[in-house]
Amino acid sequence: MIADRATENETMTTQTPSQSTPPRARWSSDAGRRLGFYLELAKARLAALVVLTTIVGYVLAARGSFNLVVLAWTVLGTTLTAFGANILNQWMEADRDRRMERTRNRPLPAGHVDKRTALVWGLASAAAGLVVLDLGTNRLTALLSLFVIGLYVLVYTPLKTRTPLNTAVGAVCGAVPPMMGWTAATGQLELGAWILGGILFIWQVPHFLALAWMYREDYARGGFRMMPAADPDGSMTGRAVLIHAIALLPITGALAAIGVTGMTYLVLSQIVGLAFAALGLTFARQRVRLTARRLFLASIIYLPVLLGLMVFDMDDRLARLAGIEISRGTHAAAESQMEQFVVDAGAVPSTAEK
Repeated sequence: MIADRATENETMTTQTPSQSTPPRARWSSDAGRRLGFYLELAKARLAALVVLTTIVGYVLAARGSFNLVVLAWTVLGTTLTAFGANILNQWMEADRDRRMERTRNRPLPAGHVDKRTALVWGLASAAAGLVVLDLGTNRLTALLSLFVIGLYVLVYTPLKTRTPLNTAVGAVCGAVPPMMGWTAATGQLELGAWILGGILFIWQVPHFLALAWMYREDYARGGFRMMPAADPDGSMTGRAVLIHAIALLPITGALAAIGVTGMTYLVLSQIVGLAFAALGLTFARQRVRLTARRLFLASIIYLPVLLGLMVFDMDDRLARLAGIEISRGTHAAAESQMEQFVVDAGAVPSTAEK
């Protein structure tokens, strides 16, 4: 019996995980792994930034009149379409990602997910997001999202191996989400939406070029023609960074000029903009990894700070408008009282008698 118990213990200790793990636990573990791979393929952190800019566009356009249901559909639809575009981008670049140190451990190059599964995930996510935006917001917002998906997957992704101008095309893709937030709230592409899109477009250039400079050898190894990979001494890259960092100053100020935000935003946006431009100047003068890294990290901090200032100070505009309306109402009431006083005194006929 002792020998039988020993044999039993040995058998129990040599069971494989699939044999010893209950089916429900195995299913849960597998589902969790697949979800993790899906989120990694979807570049969830990058998509979160896209969604944040969309929310800000909605909030600014709504002018304090929120429809939380529409906002929720906007967030869900934007998230799904961003996920879909990112997955399709990785599906197309899997072979090149395998050559790069920075991307070789992604789910597709590492073999954790097969290309067919990734393609299904990407198409399903993009399609679901477009349906959500069309039904939950409006047709214009859905069309803008469709435009971004097409531009990102069918134009930007192929251009990455052909010309350094791909950065400009990619920046257009990142500029549209806040415009989608605006149209979700208003159904129109108003001037404020275009300015928000312009801010995101310009910000992306120094943000991405700083990253591309740090990994220029890696991008070249993958066959991607980013500007730093085609600019050995970095002079062109440095000029592009500085020009766009300086260009952020007037275009961020334009939001206050048209009344979307107030003076507090205007002053503070210029202060943080000057600090960002100073880092751009430092990189333009000293094109080394340290200055590129500082610029890249600063760009990650700069954008949320700027977006936060927009939302924080949008009430300044509302307060000023309310003040104007109150003044006008008080003036009108005073005129009415004066007219009634004169009528009662018999000096002039009333408005009805005229």
